[in-house]
Order: sequence, then C-alpha cells, then structure tokens
Amino acid sequence: MSDWQVAFFIGLFGSVHCIGMCGPLMLAVSFGGRSAWLLAFDKLLYQFGRTISYVVLGLIIGLIGKQIWLANIQNGLSIVSGVLIILAALSRLIKHSFKSTGIAVKLMQPFNNMLVWALKKRAGHLLTGMLNGLLPCGFVYLALVGAVNTGTVLNSASFMLWFGMGTLPLMFAAALGSGFFTVSLRRKLNIVVPYFMLCLGVWFVLRGLSLNVPYLSPPAMDAPAICK
Repeated sequence: MSDWQVAFFIGLFGSVHCIGMCGPLMLAVSFGGRSAWLLAFDKLLYQFGRTISYVVLGLIIGLIGKQIWLANIQNGLSIVSGVLIILAALSRLIKHSFKSTGIAVKLMQPFNNMLVWALKKRAGHLLTGMLNGLLPCGFVYLALVGAVNTGTVLNSASFMLWFGMGTLPLMFAAALGSGFFTVSLRRKLNIVVPYFMLCLGVWFVLRGLSLNVPYLSPPAMDAPAICK
C-alpha cells in the first residue's frame, strides 16, 4: 500500500469520527437562502477549506521531517510513530481516554476564537473550512505522524492532501444529508476505526524495522546527501 493510499484511508476512516465531532459545526455554518446547486457548492467549498489547512500543516511538518531524514533517524521515528498509534488504538478498544492537557487547550484557543468570529460574521465558507482544519483532531495528528515519515516537504504536503480527500466523501455527504448518519450508524462505523488504527500502527513499525518485505517493510534507505 502506498503512502497516498494510507493517507486516503486515514481520512476516510477518520471522517467517521469527525462527523460526530465536526457535524454540529458544519450545520452551524450559514448557507441561508441559496439554491440547491449553490448550497452544494458552498458545502463543498467548506470541505476544500479544511483540505487547504491540512496541506499547509503538511508543509510545516514536512520541513521538520526533512531534517529527520537528513539526520538518518527516520526508521526509529517510524517505529515510535507506530507504537504510539498502536497505543492509541488499544486505548479505544479498552475504552480508555486520555485527557487533554491545559496547555493544548490554551494553544488552540486563538483558533477557536477565530472560528467563533467567522461563524458570527458569516465569513466565506472557504475561510471557515480552513479555520476548522486547524482545530485539534486526533486523526489529523495521526495523519501528520504519517506525513512526517514521507521524507520530503512535497511528499508530506501530498500526504495531507490525500488525507483531506479521504475525509471529503463522508463529510460532504453528512453536510448534504445529516439525517443519514444517525448516532446508531456512527457508533457501528466507529467500531471498525480502532482496528484500522491497529493495522496502521503495525505497518509503521514494520516499515521502520526494514525487514526487506515488499510493500510492508522495505529496506532502509540511505540518508540524502547534503549539498555543501
């Protein structure tokens, strides 16, 4: 499975969780008085706004990842990332939740304030979607872990682009017909998510071990040369 396919499926499975978390926010965005086609366009624009923010985050994390690859410690990072993802999956399977730290809440408060302002001022749907993309989300963090392992800034941004594309189908469908995704249906779909995370974590660990297994654990790559 390629990095882009992994990114897409992280977004697709993650959007099941996001519908419950961001669904009320999507419904809070004003689309008043528009025709059906314009309404659909506005909601699609909102989804693209989120994806733009994901790509920007990918560029930022890619700059960090580039330094990691130059230091030739990417295999260790892949193993650590995989272990963290496995622990996160196990915490969901055993119904254990980790409380957010006060520091994280304070860091994200400016984005929350901007989003509230955008909703009150009826800002453009693209802008509101971009602000939504910056809000704390476990699956965005999970995607960023994958992006930092891709090796280049461009690949990292592409990873987050495919992650955003993965979130689009279910999020867009939920925005158009929120009644379809009932609480009961979301709970049933959420059962699958931890198992997907578990498989993903194992894949990251195997990739970091460089066992020379095609597609699962390719051989270690030499660090790129640094131009003097």
